Amino acid sequence: MINSPMIRTLQRLTFLSILCFTFISVVSGQTATLRGNVYDENTGEAIAFGQVYLVGTEKRAITDLDGFFVFTDIPVGSYEIEAFFISYDTVRSSITLEAGQVKYLKLLLKEGSIQLNTINVSASKEQRRNEVNVSRITITPKQIKSLPSTGGEADIAQYLMVLPGIISTGDQGGQIYIRGGSPVQNKILLDGMTIYNPFHSIGFFSVFETEAIKSAEVLSGAFGAEYGGRISAVVDLKTREGDKKRFGGLVSASPFQVKALLEGPIRPFNPQTGASSSYLITGKHSYLDKTSPKLYDYATPDSLGLPYSYTDIYGKMSFLSGEGSKIDLFGFSFSDGVNLDNVANIDWKSGGGGVNFKLIPRSSNLIFSGTLAYSKYDIALTAPNQQPRTNSIGGFNALFDFASFGKSSTLNYGFELNGISTKLAFRNFVGVTFEQSENTTELAGYISLRQKTQAIIIEPGLRAQFYASLGDFSLEPRLALKSNFSDKFRMKFAVGKYSQNLISTVNEQDIVNYFVGFLSGPEETIYEPGTTVKTKDKLQKAWHFLAGVEVDLKAGWEVNIEGYYKDFSQLIGVNRMKLSQEDPDFSTETGDAYGIDFTLTRQTQKVAFWATYSLGFVNRDDGFEKYPTHFDRRHNVNILVNYSIGRTWELGVRWNYGSGFPFTLTQGFYGQYDLLDGIDTDVLTDNPDLGIIYSDQRNSGKLPDYHRLDLSLKKTIEFKEHLRMELLLSVTNAYNRDNIFYFDRVTYSRVDQLPIIPSLTAKIEF
Repeated sequence: MINSPMIRTLQRLTFLSILCFTFISVVSGQTATLRGNVYDENTGEAIAFGQVYLVGTEKRAITDLDGFFVFTDIPVGSYEIEAFFISYDTVRSSITLEAGQVKYLKLLLKEGSIQLNTINVSASKEQRRNEVNVSRITITPKQIKSLPSTGGEADIAQYLMVLPGIISTGDQGGQIYIRGGSPVQNKILLDGMTIYNPFHSIGFFSVFETEAIKSAEVLSGAFGAEYGGRISAVVDLKTREGDKKRFGGLVSASPFQVKALLEGPIRPFNPQTGASSSYLITGKHSYLDKTSPKLYDYATPDSLGLPYSYTDIYGKMSFLSGEGSKIDLFGFSFSDGVNLDNVANIDWKSGGGGVNFKLIPRSSNLIFSGTLAYSKYDIALTAPNQQPRTNSIGGFNALFDFASFGKSSTLNYGFELNGISTKLAFRNFVGVTFEQSENTTELAGYISLRQKTQAIIIEPGLRAQFYASLGDFSLEPRLALKSNFSDKFRMKFAVGKYSQNLISTVNEQDIVNYFVGFLSGPEETIYEPGTTVKTKDKLQKAWHFLAGVEVDLKAGWEVNIEGYYKDFSQLIGVNRMKLSQEDPDFSTETGDAYGIDFTLTRQTQKVAFWATYSLGFVNRDDGFEKYPTHFDRRHNVNILVNYSIGRTWELGVRWNYGSGFPFTLTQGFYGQYDLLDGIDTDVLTDNPDLGIIYSDQRNSGKLPDYHRLDLSLKKTIEFKEHLRMELLLSVTNAYNRDNIFYFDRVTYSRVDQLPIIPSLTAKIEF
């Protein structure tokens, strides 16, 4: 049962929301509101980040991902409204507004002859001036495709690695660490639905299809009140609608995988009414485990090889009304398998579906949107002479968001309900079995206000999170602000409190672990690190502090500098040192992560340049020792250049450098008998297993530095208007650097990450 503090908090949030909305409604009764959508006239596709002006006034807006814009508190009268976007002709329309009117306007843009260098004010610059964007990076499919692609296939998993503050521990394993947070502390969303394992076991590929992505936002810390349930970061992906005018798609093949995308109208886009319905379906299947012995046989003798297989399917139907309201239905099925011959087999499957909606009432200034979804994830590991490890997690999430617009402000508030079921079974290194089967519910309410003046943007927020199974309640204030000192110099700051219930079976001491499982937080008593003192609650908790500056230099160069500090005041994990059934199942730690990220970018018609340098420190404290984590990469550098040669050739170069990861040194070895035969065990003639004596100082050693060069060359061949081919030649690890993956202490052998891998991909779009 929900406790009274939670009820009182939600009541206060609701009352404050109603009060703000009532005030805005009273003011708007003396003026008028104009809102609308901007679409491509030929395809019906929404124009995201387009610019809309009310001619003769200072009012201007940037369209969102759905092409939506809104102007409030407009004095009654007649106006000209103008909209434009790069490579489209400007469109102008006349409107007349009456007192208290909420008018909807649909603007259709035609592709034209406007070139990039003729636009004086770009949408990205407008966004930087009008959004705080602390630790927020928006990624487009075009940017993902600009990266030299491993296996010839562009994938967001590869692009995430070039972003500041993001670390991957290897080509195999498919996990990322964002500004000191472990993978379980990152919330991954696909169209508002939680994805528990977004990366395949070969870390180059995610479950997401690049061609279907509309946008991806990476929030690496201090995110707003609309997000909760994680203590480190959020990756929020949204897919696009299918083509609203014509049937089309693509097929591609490479040594790594084959993929296809089909899309088209169910009811074609009507430029007069703006209504349409469409579908989109994508699928990809790998056969690397079949092709690698013939094409990359050198990758297998002294390494883990390439024994990977996966299949991903995603489908979506979209229904758009004539006044901006929309409904999307979607579903997915993802699977992954790793066959480590004579060592282990790992298989996982994920599936689910849901609905997104956005409702824009005709006569109200309120916009109502939300998500209803269900997803499930199952994983199993089997190994010779060992009990199988199994884990499953499934759950639903329901989000209802309300937005109301004032003259220079936007009020967002909403409610979120999550239901999670987890099951886990495994046996640890001393044969003690760990099992958990839990059902839990999380309820949250949030409110945030975005207020903009000429020089200041401030976004205060508050989230109230209740964890039903634990009986714990967390009140989480958030604040972000930006000061526009000039058109070329801006400062920003953000702070927030965060909590989460979900725990990973992957221990932060594990270097290589393909078994990525999840479980609910402990209902049993847990203790503060290294003590017998009971903890105040059973949540993982953190505070984030971030500050930064943005500088627009001459000739299109842009600089972004951000410093951050994350205080992990309570971390909970599976007790890997459980020696008997009486020992606790969970252990606690504290920790922190801090550092600074530098980003230098430049975008022209021919050249895209991206360079980042990250200095980071990540520590944990188990009550006995403070130590760096195994993903504490002190220095990380990424340089990305994409150069267009004429109209049909494109060259991509990416170089990455990372200082060595920490590891625990070896002091010695000893014979370890399992004593399974009891007193009959022959300790004189039997060969014992080799036990390892580790250094007292955890992670005091350093692995060698990592660096790698990737290259790609793409040729586009246009056959006719809707038929073209792309040929992509790529080389991963071009100078064949031997980068260490891990070291087997028992056999005293080194396992390296993937060697040089050339690939040729052919893609046909129709």
